Amino acid sequence: MLMRQPGLDAIVVAMNDGGHRHAYPECVRFEIPDADLSAYRRAADFLNVNDVDVVSLQHEYGIFGGESGAHVLATLRALRMPVVTTLHTILSDPSPSQRRVLGEICAVSDRVVVMSEQGRELLVTGHKVPRAKIDLIHHGIPALPATGASKSKLGVEGRPVMLTFGLLSPGKGIEYVIDALPAIARHFPDVLYLVVGATHPHVRERYGETYRLMLEARALALGVADNVAFHDRFVSEAELGQFLSAADLYLTPYLNLEQITSGTLAYALGSGKAVIATGYRYARELLADERGVIVPPRDAAAIASAAVTLLSDDERRTAIERRAAAFGATMAWPVVADAYAASFESARKGHADAAGRTARRSLAAGRPLALPELNLEHLRALTDDTGVLQHAAFAVPRYEDGYCLDDNARALILLTQVEEERLERPDMSRALATRYLAFVRYAFDPESGHFRNFFSYSRQWMESRGSEDSQGRAVWALGTVVGRAHDAGRRAVAERLLWAALPTSLTFTSPRAWAYVLLGIAEANRSRWVDDVARPVADALAARLLDAHARSEDEHWPWFEDTLTYGNARLSHAMLAAGSMLESDVMTGVGLRSLAWLATVQGAQDGVFAPVGTDGFYTRRNHKASFDQQPIEACGMVAACAEAHRLTGHPVWIRRARHAFDWFLGQNHLGAWVYDASSGGCRDGLHHDRANENQGAESTVSFWMALMDMRRLERSVDAAADQLSLEVEPPKEANQP
Repeated sequence: MLMRQPGLDAIVVAMNDGGHRHAYPECVRFEIPDADLSAYRRAADFLNVNDVDVVSLQHEYGIFGGESGAHVLATLRALRMPVVTTLHTILSDPSPSQRRVLGEICAVSDRVVVMSEQGRELLVTGHKVPRAKIDLIHHGIPALPATGASKSKLGVEGRPVMLTFGLLSPGKGIEYVIDALPAIARHFPDVLYLVVGATHPHVRERYGETYRLMLEARALALGVADNVAFHDRFVSEAELGQFLSAADLYLTPYLNLEQITSGTLAYALGSGKAVIATGYRYARELLADERGVIVPPRDAAAIASAAVTLLSDDERRTAIERRAAAFGATMAWPVVADAYAASFESARKGHADAAGRTARRSLAAGRPLALPELNLEHLRALTDDTGVLQHAAFAVPRYEDGYCLDDNARALILLTQVEEERLERPDMSRALATRYLAFVRYAFDPESGHFRNFFSYSRQWMESRGSEDSQGRAVWALGTVVGRAHDAGRRAVAERLLWAALPTSLTFTSPRAWAYVLLGIAEANRSRWVDDVARPVADALAARLLDAHARSEDEHWPWFEDTLTYGNARLSHAMLAAGSMLESDVMTGVGLRSLAWLATVQGAQDGVFAPVGTDGFYTRRNHKASFDQQPIEACGMVAACAEAHRLTGHPVWIRRARHAFDWFLGQNHLGAWVYDASSGGCRDGLHHDRANENQGAESTVSFWMALMDMRRLERSVDAAADQLSLEVEPPKEANQP
């Protein structure tokens, strides 16, 4: 939120998660997809060119993208106005990345706002934030009626009412209140527990209504279904006021005792309700001095005892309500607004001191160019109930060419990465990923241990065994699901298939098939899946690839074969991945040397990326074929360079990855865009005089896979932006490009 003088007018920069878009009011002037790092930089540009006095950042780890919400740092580092950050979560034992992110946010911010005294102490003692920089401002609450709203409006007249409201999710502890209801109902048979609020969107997208259904089933099993009412919806402020007014008790039985704020507790206290809460940090502070009752977590008996006591003792309950209402008056929005205005003014005055801005980075010339936004519309057009079709005439799918394992495996890799990074709505990415995994599963023949590749539109396999390369890509895709997928069911299917397919990989003779299998095992290793079956396969295939390089390499040709054909960079990529996984410096060195040489070979005289063409390829001591240039070559080069940068940290690999990626965006011998931004597809390649206008699955998925690698590389660049110079070549030493 941004504040401008006079009158403290506000405009809002809103966060969107997982591919969602929302119908915002007019005050929302800019939206940031949470996983899109380039959008955070654009947000900084937007803020800087507007006449803004102060930026008010509302910080919660789960709001922003990147590890521990690190993406928001790209915005903060580039802002030129003071920043006041309100911290909604402060952890006593943060992870290293959480500590780093929160530390930099506090360093960049001119003022830091906490909502509790415990939050301030955690910042001072645990995060070394100067006490003088911290403002304690309570969670704001609207003017809510303390009493007087008739229970008849809700149809609960004459009944003792207990209330919990807010977004439903595991961790709220509502099941323990339901467990307490039989004991409460023995004293108050007509007691009613109102649970008001929709399931948290993230929880619903990933798990559906499992939690709510469990609660309902629990109430039914305990015989208290008539004592519980669920209002599964978002409620307006006016409706919330009615629910609070009708409630005799408010319950907040959270399981996480580290919770440092709770808007629902603040609302309940401010409306003068008698509150029963577990002893999480915020509750202990707000309910001190007999402003409420604290019970142990996961203790239904304690909840029942406290509820029965308060419902039976009107005098005690009324005294608690008076103390709660008195404290709540200090949390009313007018009081909180005045406190924020004072904090903003303090930030503006302090911002003039240059020492307060040293942690912030200015808008930098030479900042990386923005990457295209994810657009899977053409991939969806190519996908039907069976899988992704191979080819297209322009952007129109060609049914006559059917499907192949190769493309469905590539698409499965892509959608698994998209889902991991929450770039699309989870239900959409999940549906596509499941369909591609189903195709890969159906392609596997358990009797032979091999995959089939080509599948006709009439749903007939065209062969009994696919190429080694297609089978290697299937293993790669399965490993990616094992290592990255959120869904336990898909991971389990992929694990079984991977375990069944790996032994056959040892019969492969194609170096590219070896490389794809190695990449798959390395992906699976992200979840520590590599076991007694996978490790020997990785050892054997990495040794074969290393031996192939040793037999083929000479001073002028440090490569794995006598010919550069297709998918070349994946050989170097696999060597790098194997070197990292198997802890082999020799493999890593071969990967770096071969990739550096390939980057030189695939550079044209005019400085643009020029992959080896498929019309003749490139044999040792002969001329390199310049055409036709294929998207899979640029895709593979981006991925290999990204892996090289991950292992070495050298900026030369950033430049080489961007060099290859920009081939899609017109930096090629024709100056033609290979990526089609209007369709979300990618053209099938470049001839000497024109682009191939057909947009098949291989090309389209190759572009989006390259984009995913560039996004990850961009994040690593941003994390080290203050130390990195993209223009400086490192000295050439052993194992260096």
